[in-house]
Amino acid sequence: MSDPRTPAAPSDSSPDAPRPPSGPRDLEELRLSVLATPDLPVATSVFWVHHGTRLAGGDVTYLNQYVLVRIGRAFGACAFEAGSLEPEVCAELSGRPVADLLRGPAPVRLAALDAYLGQARPHSEDPRAERLTLPYGTPEERAVARDRAIAGLLPEPEGRRIALIGVVNPLVAAIRERGGECLPCDLNLRRTQWGDPVSPDMEEVLAEADAVVATGMTLGNGTFDRILERCRDRGVPLVLYAQSGSAVARAFLGSGVTAVSAEPFPFSQFSAEPTHLYRYREGTDE
Repeated sequence: MSDPRTPAAPSDSSPDAPRPPSGPRDLEELRLSVLATPDLPVATSVFWVHHGTRLAGGDVTYLNQYVLVRIGRAFGACAFEAGSLEPEVCAELSGRPVADLLRGPAPVRLAALDAYLGQARPHSEDPRAERLTLPYGTPEERAVARDRAIAGLLPEPEGRRIALIGVVNPLVAAIRERGGECLPCDLNLRRTQWGDPVSPDMEEVLAEADAVVATGMTLGNGTFDRILERCRDRGVPLVLYAQSGSAVARAFLGSGVTAVSAEPFPFSQFSAEPTHLYRYREGTDE
């Protein structure tokens, strides 16, 4: 690692050229850096949540499956597609060293990485974090408040095309409320609540967008590295809405990710009581 007191060498690149990443280049680099850490702890527990939701006024039932890992005071989470993980991993991996989990199936690796980073630096103790309280309320009221907070991380969305990778209808509405043109993309949905077509082609929306909002599920399904690469190459803002991998998403702040809405477990949809999310913006001082 270079000495921070050493002046940077002059750059001959144009002022508009994308900046090199200041943190991990991709998820594998981050995983390997944690694997190289001495004295990794044990994962106290590994468990599984299968959750369905249909918001009022919608015709879509969201079916979400999460694998969760607990290390000390932190829970790490990863949403995954149906059939990509079997529940037996909970019995097999609970109480095992974190290093074993970091070599396991992709969703387990992400959840373990998230738990480790969340234990090392809780969101509640990170001076960069802006803590927002989601109100006591119905699922619809809490989803609207959450997604407005996420849309609030977009820089000047009015009149700009905003790719939304991982469609949540209240977030589509929140982007439009701020004057943005939403370009929805999802592997499973074909239309929004209002009948707008949803593209299954991530490359299509990444090529057109002026800014990108991506769900934390991209961290676990193998698409995040490509999204990060395209946003770096094109120099467009990338906002991560992370329930899955909230601490992992934070690790890429300033390394291609410009803002993060981090919502560690237990997530807002599992309670009617007030809960917190943590907003981060690139350039916020430690």
